[in-house]
Amino acid sequence: MLKRLALTGLFLSTTLAGCTAVSGQDAVPVAAASQDADAVASDAGAGVADPSIWPSYDYPVTVPAEDSAMIADLLSRMTLEEKIGQLVQADLCCVTPEDVKTYNLGSILVGGNSGPNGNDLAPAPEWLAAADDFYDNSVDTSDGGVGIPIVWGTDAVHGHSNIIGATIFPHNIGLGAARDPALIERIGAATAKEIRVTGQEWTFAPTVAVPQDFRWGRAYEGYSSDPELVASYVGAMVRGLQGPPSNDDLLSGPYVIASTKHFLADGGTDNGVDQGDSSISEEELRDIHGLPYGPAIAEGVSTVMISFSSWQGKKMTGNKSLVTGVLKDRMDFGGFVVSDWNAHGQVAGCTNESCPQALMAGIDMYMAPDTWKPIYNDLLQRARAGTIPMARIDDAVTKILEVKARLGLFDAGKPSTRPLAGDYELLGAPEHRAIARESVRKSLVLLKNSGILPLAPGGRLLVAGEGADDIARQSGGWTLSWQGTGVDNSHFPGATSIFTGLRDAVQAAGGSAQLSPDGSFDERPDAAIVVFGEKPYAEFQGDRATLALDAELTGPYETMRKLKAQGIPVVALMVTGRPLYVNPALNAADAFVVAWLPGSEGGGIADVIVAGPDGGARHDFVGKLPAAWPRTADMDDGALFDYGYGLSYASPRAAWTPLPELDASELAGDSRLWFSAGAPAARWSLLVNGEGSAEQTRITTVPAEALAGRVRVTAENFQVQEGARRFTVEGGTASVALRNFEPVDIAKETNADILLLATMKVWDAPDSAMLGAIGPDSRGFANVSLPQGSEWVRYGIPLKCLRDKGADISELTEPFVLTTRGSTDFAIGEVRLGTDAEVVLPCS
Repeated sequence: MLKRLALTGLFLSTTLAGCTAVSGQDAVPVAAASQDADAVASDAGAGVADPSIWPSYDYPVTVPAEDSAMIADLLSRMTLEEKIGQLVQADLCCVTPEDVKTYNLGSILVGGNSGPNGNDLAPAPEWLAAADDFYDNSVDTSDGGVGIPIVWGTDAVHGHSNIIGATIFPHNIGLGAARDPALIERIGAATAKEIRVTGQEWTFAPTVAVPQDFRWGRAYEGYSSDPELVASYVGAMVRGLQGPPSNDDLLSGPYVIASTKHFLADGGTDNGVDQGDSSISEEELRDIHGLPYGPAIAEGVSTVMISFSSWQGKKMTGNKSLVTGVLKDRMDFGGFVVSDWNAHGQVAGCTNESCPQALMAGIDMYMAPDTWKPIYNDLLQRARAGTIPMARIDDAVTKILEVKARLGLFDAGKPSTRPLAGDYELLGAPEHRAIARESVRKSLVLLKNSGILPLAPGGRLLVAGEGADDIARQSGGWTLSWQGTGVDNSHFPGATSIFTGLRDAVQAAGGSAQLSPDGSFDERPDAAIVVFGEKPYAEFQGDRATLALDAELTGPYETMRKLKAQGIPVVALMVTGRPLYVNPALNAADAFVVAWLPGSEGGGIADVIVAGPDGGARHDFVGKLPAAWPRTADMDDGALFDYGYGLSYASPRAAWTPLPELDASELAGDSRLWFSAGAPAARWSLLVNGEGSAEQTRITTVPAEALAGRVRVTAENFQVQEGARRFTVEGGTASVALRNFEPVDIAKETNADILLLATMKVWDAPDSAMLGAIGPDSRGFANVSLPQGSEWVRYGIPLKCLRDKGADISELTEPFVLTTRGSTDFAIGEVRLGTDAEVVLPCS
């Protein structure tokens, strides 16, 4: 039976039992049931690798004798506090330059939503100024310390993609379609130069995942499902970023240090669940997911990032047999190992604030973005107590200092004085954009062509689809923001949208192009291109239950059908991070092109699909599928197009056999979307509750009444007709809730600063309101203000707030509860998880 909490207590304050705030450098208590270091890090049972069956390599980077001597001298003079500081990486959101000086931190990073002075859209000069400030504080020896320079890491995964004006290259899945390792090296070199402009020295790239289930939300970060193809690219990207393995003093040239990620099997989790478990055999782990690490090590990659995920139930971040036994010992990796964003907190027996197990498993640097201070204090306390061996600490510090020495960090001076720093004309430089445009051309995959392509350049072209003139959408996640949302074309100076590229190509030959998102037109076009596909997402926000396009994104199918019915030739152009079931579009269109996530240079699409002045193709299609294309929304039903498929203009034309079309609207369930189009998600319920457990009404149709007539529920238009539900409350306490009998676990979303979002319109504000979540044995609520207004507003409250207020976010049966007091009149249009709130509600 579902356990309900009486609403009479919802307005009482809640506390978190057993929590202790940590401030300054106060030591945190070591767990009462502490174990010695060897026991903490021991491996036993499932998830234990046998390093002897893995390939062995020779790490080609040698540490010069003078560097070894310098590092030995530094180690002899460093205090324990300085050594512990080197093991910790903090995010820009949650650390100051003064903190770096006080705690001797080894590194900072910039997460997808962080930026200088709290502005992730800060102009490039502010990034360089911040780099100087952090550097100056790291080398300050006024306190008697040795002053180790800090290294700054960034997710430059498809160009220097945190910076406005930078070149945005296609995401890796598109590059995998190009089958061109030499191009990959040039992309790496251009990216490194642009990173150096703003003072950073380390990119968390390349991602060498080998996705096996494209329901995974990070599948587009992998080059291919084929480990051989991925392996052929890895060395090239590392060379482009770092130069050759013999390269020393990287900062004297146009280089940065690279990081292959995520070790291991991030792309091999069961059912494609991000940060999930991979139950595959060790041989599959080695042969599929381990293969790309060979060329990375052969090229002297400086760092390796460990995966959130687990293998056979054991989290990688705590798996000594893999991190130390395989990666460090057997594969001879000689750089340093860094964990992912608070991934240590997922290791058995650990929390975000305490995890000696990770260090003992082989992690050298903790990525502890917002938990760096408690991690620092916990490690320091344990080191002082002797439960972490000094030998392990010294080994980790040595590896970090060796990489910093190879980078040239000790002699480079502050970032603004280094080569390329402040050369802002290199951001989006013409030669870099040319490489990106070439990449777009080579990544395009032609799945169908009845003869309409290439398009004659001199006619009238209609370009439809809401994503046709949207550079953020064509760039995908990890673009200016973590999810790639909250930005528009104004944030991409010098970039070219898909529509702009098509318009320019057609007009250059005397034709015309009209942009019409819904496909309507005033003058009949000679041909139409309908741009459709996915919206931006990153990490687990992109996890899907099936390989189906979200139902709300399938509207362009009807646009294609209407145009085709009028005798207008139609080209379907799909923007996507993965192969998906799109049979209706394949049937409706005369030609079908997969553009993947092309980035800032949309003109590369027109280069291929719009003919030259003589009517011939300017560039042919050369892209091949980097993974199989599904026949249905379930890959178990087989492939429609096999890995490696891709037509060219020379391909023989074959008659099209119509494909079966399924009703995929019920298959494409999005675990982030809990209420939309006037209805809760499948298997969820919309409830109106009163102050007692018996006062509960499930709303299935409207109009409806609840709580003895005190609450009236009606339909309201939002996005679509009757797409919202309006609640008119005549006084007293009432609660609107979304319930799922199967408890919802949003712990990983909470760790990543996701918000609970509710799009609302308020005609009459309540006397007071609380927004929260309920589990079988927990609840967490915050006071919120819902002012009266005439417009829809997307409110957001951090999931961390609900957790801190007492909700067990790993087990919620009612993850959205809005409780009001007094008369009120409001409507709810959408409830989901995300980051794009228009108003962020304070945690009060």
